[in-house]
Amino acid sequence: MRLLSIKVILYSLSIFLLGCQNKSSNTAWKSYSGDASIEAKVDSLLSLMTIEEKIGQLTQFSGQGTVTGPQINDDFKEYMDKGQVGSMFNVVGAKGLRQLQEHALKHSRLKIPILFAADVIHGFKTTFPMPLAESCSWDLELMEKSARISAIEATAAGLCWTFAPMIDISRDPRWGRVMESAGEDVYFTNLVAAAKVKGYQGISSYKDFSDPHTMLACAKHFVGYGAGLAGRDYHSVDMSDRTLRETYLPPFKSAVDNGVATFMTSFNTLNGVPATGNKYIFKDILRDEWNFKGGVVTDYTAINELVPHGYAQDLKEAANKALNAGIDMDMNGAAFIQHLKTLLDEGKVTEEQINVAASRMLELKFLLGLFDDPFKYLDEKREKENTMKPEFLAEALKNAERSIVLLKNEKVLPLASTTSKRVALIGPMIKERRSLNGEWAIQGDRRLSTTVYEGLTEKYKNAKFTYAQGATLTGDVDRKEINKAVAVAKNSDLVIMALGEDFNWSGEAASRTDIQIPLAQKELLRAVKKTGKKIVLVLLNGRPLDLSWEDENVDAIVEAWYPGIKAGDAIANILSGDYNPSAKLTMTFPRNVGQIPIYYNTLNTGRPHDHSDPKDYTSFYLDVPNSPLYPFGYGLSYSTFKYHDAKLSNTTLSANGKVTASIKVTNESDVDGEEIVQLYIQDVAASVAQPIKSLKGFEKLSIQKGQTIDVQFEITPEMLAILDIDMNKVTEEGKFNIWIAPHAEYDGNLMQLNYTE
Repeated sequence: MRLLSIKVILYSLSIFLLGCQNKSSNTAWKSYSGDASIEAKVDSLLSLMTIEEKIGQLTQFSGQGTVTGPQINDDFKEYMDKGQVGSMFNVVGAKGLRQLQEHALKHSRLKIPILFAADVIHGFKTTFPMPLAESCSWDLELMEKSARISAIEATAAGLCWTFAPMIDISRDPRWGRVMESAGEDVYFTNLVAAAKVKGYQGISSYKDFSDPHTMLACAKHFVGYGAGLAGRDYHSVDMSDRTLRETYLPPFKSAVDNGVATFMTSFNTLNGVPATGNKYIFKDILRDEWNFKGGVVTDYTAINELVPHGYAQDLKEAANKALNAGIDMDMNGAAFIQHLKTLLDEGKVTEEQINVAASRMLELKFLLGLFDDPFKYLDEKREKENTMKPEFLAEALKNAERSIVLLKNEKVLPLASTTSKRVALIGPMIKERRSLNGEWAIQGDRRLSTTVYEGLTEKYKNAKFTYAQGATLTGDVDRKEINKAVAVAKNSDLVIMALGEDFNWSGEAASRTDIQIPLAQKELLRAVKKTGKKIVLVLLNGRPLDLSWEDENVDAIVEAWYPGIKAGDAIANILSGDYNPSAKLTMTFPRNVGQIPIYYNTLNTGRPHDHSDPKDYTSFYLDVPNSPLYPFGYGLSYSTFKYHDAKLSNTTLSANGKVTASIKVTNESDVDGEEIVQLYIQDVAASVAQPIKSLKGFEKLSIQKGQTIDVQFEITPEMLAILDIDMNKVTEEGKFNIWIAPHAEYDGNLMQLNYTE
């Protein structure tokens, strides 16, 4: 071990000395960091490498610690001995990763350290609410902090690269991966992308990785993955360039602007070309337009999948098309390592292309400090000290409380923690523990998550609880179990039912055509409803659901999502009012699956429906209203907020000026609360049709009982800008409607602004 350390030190010294010499002719590569000394070191190291070693740096192998796709059976140890493993993922733990790093350094010729990666999506050991839930907090500081804690725990376990944030715009709840997203809105997701990159990569400087608690972030999936046909995972995407640029690209541009180190390809085709072989998005847009200089990694076996896509006849051609599209690293596909050397010999790729890709991956290793200390992230003592600390768990509870959305409340909540009522606890989610972390919980121990039953029985010491499961999460209707639950309900003053989805029903490869509560649970709910008892419905699920029947038939609905390790405690705090709910939806809930896709900022039609005629030849449904069940931005509180006295500081905005839009928000209740006040703007008539309204700002405010707060938003010409017919960003003269509102469907307090050059 000591001999190995000496060798590493000597090698690091040699790289440093080489870096002080003149740079080699790696002219096509542009560094991510802009650090001249690192550039010199990368170029000097590259000059020592064989073509096989360079190709090895473009190769990522799975250690099979977590399976997220089909298996490729190449033996990575064979390549590791030859210095041809650039990165590994699906392996965690400081002790085990140290052994892998030691093996690589001992056996490989140039002793280039391995980059260890994993999908650290919403926590590592300390599991936070799933990202869609967390986004409902509208608290960017909270989101940044959860990413920071996730990075601290993950880097303590040896990881230095996370495949997050997932910033796909998501407008189809049938798609299981909506649970990883920040929802449907572009402006909001732009801000979430920035917060997450800052959290993972370090709050002070997004390109300074000297702190061992920082890690490389990865913006995924580039691009259009959230628009898959029929909500089916991995499905094709066909969209106009306008839709691509107005809706799906901006969050990724935000990630670039905030220093994200890496990008990941998406699985879908985009207008007939699979993303992993798509020069338009990776060369023309990402590299040339946006000047992104970091690394690009495929998603799991995405190069291999160019063959079934019908874009390549075999793996060799797939490797050729991927490299030529600008891909730097092959995730677990073995396409590059098997075929790039032959493609080079045949003149189908150039050594310069391989050099550029290898340089990008090597620079990341230099930036992380792995050449100075290959074991920087592999400290077992630090791992023990930085895992599930009390302050991390406290933050997980805070995060969960702020992510739970109150959808309905007919004066049954809050239920005071001092209550002595007889309370029936019914449903498969009451004592369910395994699903509470949700999908992509990485190293979160599902046995440690607090159940709803535990949270409620701990909170309500004086209540008289009875329990019946009534149904299973995924099984058939069981009338015997339903009858037991009905008997329990009849002998109670109030029923709390916890229903939802098994966590495997959302996430990757988990699309659904039926987004109602599963049938067995639905039948249970219908039976309990017939008892006439008041029902509080707590939902634990990974996507927006069709809750039309529930909205009409139960007294309160609490959308808890998958809240993470502190699930039961957070739910108990919400039900009791110890935390006054403040979360609001970032994804629309449809009335039924026939409305999908449904989102708030659609374009109008030439025949908008005015509700005055049952069949007036306008754009509407015969069987349900056009409006959603619960709109974007919607969420209730135990406080009551009144919006009034909206005004503009000036009704005209000039090219170099600004206007202040303001409104008074009064807490008319006797309960202190928090309100998320939202700013929406509509361009009334433009050279290209614009959405009915678009979110342009928000403030999350604490408002004491009886207090009135004057909320102000500054409006600038930049906020009114659109992409014109030639895709140029312009602000056009004209009229603009402005709302300061509690949610996207709110049409009160309309203000009108004129913009003039």
